[in-house]
Amino acid sequence: MLRIIAVAVGGSIGATARYLVSVWAAERFGADFPYGTLIVNVVGCFIIGIFMTLTTERFIVNPYWRLLITVGFVGGLTTFSSFSYETFRVLEDSNMIMALYNIGLNLLLGFAATWIGIGVARLI
Repeated sequence: MLRIIAVAVGGSIGATARYLVSVWAAERFGADFPYGTLIVNVVGCFIIGIFMTLTTERFIVNPYWRLLITVGFVGGLTTFSSFSYETFRVLEDSNMIMALYNIGLNLLLGFAATWIGIGVARLI
């Protein structure tokens, strides 16, 4: 039961953070492009890269922390389903360039953020 609570608490915090980032990004950069989704996906990739590297290579942590952070928080924060839906909607609007831009940025920046997170964790 404690595992489920850890995931639920982390997921609640992650989902709330996703919402707040999306609102902030739309107000700051406009709603023509899903900047909020891009931001949370890249940040989530960085967090999982640094956290999992630290907790598997450097520090011993209680497994509940991994559930809370990676499955719960990062799972609630990142938005692959939103990314997929928003990209599909952009394609429906016949904007192939914007859809490719969204796909490319999420994949490249997400992969880069994971790689940087792993690198930072190994420097610590």
